[in-house]
Amino acid sequence: MSQPPHLTDSAENATNPAADPTRFVLIETSHPGNVGATARAMKVMGFKDLVLVRPRFADVLSQEETVAMASGAADILARARIVDRLEDALDGCTFVCATAMTPRDFGPPTRTPRDLFQELAAAPQGQAHRVALVFGSERYGMSNEDVYRAHAVLSIPTHPVYGSLNLAQAVQLLAYDWRQALGGYDVQARTTDPQLADAQAVQGLLRHLEGSLIKLGYLDPAAPKKLMPRLNQLFNRAALTQEEVHILRGIARAIDKQCDRPEQ
Repeated sequence: MSQPPHLTDSAENATNPAADPTRFVLIETSHPGNVGATARAMKVMGFKDLVLVRPRFADVLSQEETVAMASGAADILARARIVDRLEDALDGCTFVCATAMTPRDFGPPTRTPRDLFQELAAAPQGQAHRVALVFGSERYGMSNEDVYRAHAVLSIPTHPVYGSLNLAQAVQLLAYDWRQALGGYDVQARTTDPQLADAQAVQGLLRHLEGSLIKLGYLDPAAPKKLMPRLNQLFNRAALTQEEVHILRGIARAIDKQCDRPEQ
């Protein structure tokens, strides 16, 4: 089978494990949407090396459904390769993980992804593997012959009554666990923290609210009890931001406006 022009880019990635230590391999994929969804799952976890083995459609990487399901991961599709043989897809990989729903009587050991990934990620510098995660056809999974090529079989722990995962869902779960084992990503904080209101702003709010509540008839100035001190404590516990003070003063102004209207 002839290779697309972007083969060179993928070949360069294969010789640079530090840039992308993982290859995702899909065997005989039937549905274009699963190819696109796989590209998206890879990209959100920072992986980019995708190889397809004998997909059902030769033009699957450019089909409309594939591109739509990739949802912004078109660069993954552009770099992807299509090959005829699994052994070609595994070129340059030093540790192959097959995916299977049930263990075989013969073949590589069956492991849970999280435990195996922790072991692989803990390899000393210079001995780190280039890992291939291999997924079978949606219709019948991986053949025994393909599983035998693997160093381990990954079995995602699922509910014992129903363990069927969509292909792209399985890719996302494994991509997440492998990325976490490699160190993960920090949760992105908000670009700017809201600025807290100072004590002067809070006291100004309280004075405004006091006048508004008196107009409304909720607060009796002759017998205020402890309403305003309690509101003061409430606002202090809430750690009001400047924007929240503006909102509450806007509510007070609306009360004033309504109370100042002449009776009809």
